[in-house]
Amino acid sequence: MKRILALDYGDKKIGIAISDPMKIIAKPLMVINNLSYKHILFEIQNLITDQHIEKIVVGLPLTLKNKKSIQTKKVLKFIEELNKDINLPIIAYDERLTSKIATQSLINQGVKTGHNKKDIDKTAAAIFLQDYLDDPTK
Repeated sequence: MKRILALDYGDKKIGIAISDPMKIIAKPLMVINNLSYKHILFEIQNLITDQHIEKIVVGLPLTLKNKKSIQTKKVLKFIEELNKDINLPIIAYDERLTSKIATQSLINQGVKTGHNKKDIDKTAAAIFLQDYLDDPTK
């Protein structure tokens, strides 16, 4: 059984989450440092092989007014590059407010978020992946 990988793209780090094989539950997995596209691609290709990935969901950071921001354009360019190098479906999925939700969730669990930005990134990826998994229209 295959899994779905979620990527929360950022200028410095990319939060990674993964579904269970039945595609019911999302969980935070890791963070990839955004050192270069080549480095990111290498890490993602390893995850695809090691975790038996069949699809990638990339968080699309739209504004609260449903507009594209500078970061949205960076993510769309990243998705365009991934589509050239990875032969899997790659889906852009609305990730608005997931970083704030992730931060609050971690605080509620007693995790200090000041020095744990990596936890926020991978938790945000898990939040929008879970939303994707729960979406009956996907």
